[in-house]
Amino acid sequence: MQAMILAAGLGTRLKPITNEIPKALVEVNGKTLLEIAIRKLIENDFRRIVINVHHFADKVKKFLDQNTFAADIFISDESELLLETGGGIKHAKSYFDESPVLIHNVDIISNLDLKEFYQYHLSDDSAASLVVSNRISNRYLLFNDENILCGWQDIKKDEKIVVRDDFKLNQLAFNGIHILNPGLINLFPDEKVFSIIKAYLKIAASEDIHAYISDDIKWVDVGKADSFEKAERLVKAIL
Repeated sequence: MQAMILAAGLGTRLKPITNEIPKALVEVNGKTLLEIAIRKLIENDFRRIVINVHHFADKVKKFLDQNTFAADIFISDESELLLETGGGIKHAKSYFDESPVLIHNVDIISNLDLKEFYQYHLSDDSAASLVVSNRISNRYLLFNDENILCGWQDIKKDEKIVVRDDFKLNQLAFNGIHILNPGLINLFPDEKVFSIIKAYLKIAASEDIHAYISDDIKWVDVGKADSFEKAERLVKAIL
């Protein structure tokens, strides 16, 4: 099974920590976020892992050179231009074989069974599967009662995009883990820099993208300094 870790972000919300190191090398309980993500994937039988880099790219490469992991690891280099989540996946296309790719944000820590999620996607007739949950957020993905992606909403900015009309749309928060079939990348926007949500909304108008609802998982986004205490407790519980 193959996966990609999105590790190129600037880590702006974690400043001043990320003034000297990339977000991927921020430590929780003595382990970097990148190592936690890699080991999580390996424990779930992913043996081909692509990692994109931009912010302090050389430091990430050095970390990978100095550590040995039981997987084939490839670097998708975005040193010259940060491509955002969608552009980053598109840029890494040449590293993927034909099997579905699990995408995992480097700053997400969870006890989600990634192998089970992967098998769910294989058994489902879906172009992509997104891990979501019923939790309070500023932004939501909008799904119909069949759990098919129909739109997106930003509560704070009062913005809403609906690509499929439906009488009732349910708000679910995205958890930063998803699976897509590599062929789907051919349908991504033409530009270089764009978010994966923008790509999914474009595709959702004609292809089924499904929710994988995981309300019972333990999950934390280590994107802000105030999330470290929760992250440390979770790492102790799952590693």
